[in-house]
Amino acid sequence: MSPGENADAVVLRRASAADARAAADVWLRSFSAALPTVARPHSDAEVRAWFRHVVVERYETWVAEGADGAVAGVMALEGEELSQLYLAPERRGRGIGDRFVALAKERRADGLSLWTFRVNTPARRFYTRHGFKPVEWTDGGRNEEREPDVRYVWRP
Repeated sequence: MSPGENADAVVLRRASAADARAAADVWLRSFSAALPTVARPHSDAEVRAWFRHVVVERYETWVAEGADGAVAGVMALEGEELSQLYLAPERRGRGIGDRFVALAKERRADGLSLWTFRVNTPARRFYTRHGFKPVEWTDGGRNEEREPDVRYVWRP
């Protein structure tokens, strides 16, 4: 996406097996940029395999594709859980995340839940702005990263 390109020029579409590598790469770059203090328990190769064999195959996974054909973001729904929403770092702040959340709410009109790390203040603000409410705070003992997190819920 060029610097002047807006979210309207981005197409949200269902991910296919061919998108798994690009979606995983967006996840990896976004995680590193947004969460530099959070230790990742899996290698890049393991993350890519998880996207290929689990996220794209088993979840309702969507990608944001820029006019240049590059994957700009990824969102995955697993039941009522918004399990993944990551944007390429250079494509943040352009409305793509807003469009993903609107799509998630449309696809799960009865409600959504999600987890985010407590240290991810921008994500917490983003979800609060979109009507999600924090309902559970943990010490991180139940996630692989062992990082304190927050569960958010949205109900219509």
